[in-house]
Amino acid sequence: MIRGGILHPTLNRILSETGHTDLLTICDRGFPVPKGPERLDLALFDNLPTVLDVLAAIDQQFVIDRIIITEEMQEASPERVNQLRQRFPHLRIDLVSHRRFKDICPESRAVIRTGDTTPYANLMIVSG
Repeated sequence: MIRGGILHPTLNRILSETGHTDLLTICDRGFPVPKGPERLDLALFDNLPTVLDVLAAIDQQFVIDRIIITEEMQEASPERVNQLRQRFPHLRIDLVSHRRFKDICPESRAVIRTGDTTPYANLMIVSG
């Protein structure tokens, strides 16, 4: 039995199979998950869990090189960007357009869907 950390078996497997520079997408409940990458649906209820909840859990036991967010998040959800910077000051944040984000998403090792309702809450983890 696992002593602590991430208990979800599929998420544990995805993290252990992810290699250096691989992408993992953590998305809100409305993001159009592309066909191709493995889809892990953690959405339970509105804002349960949030993208930040999942990022915090992953950050505790996974090497993250940087995260990628959209320029639109800065415009539509500046409070979320501030939360990211405050909670994860050790992570570099790169910006891309939402269009580019959706173009890159199929390259993700997996897409983890949350119940987040924050506009443009999506982000990508670049594995370290």
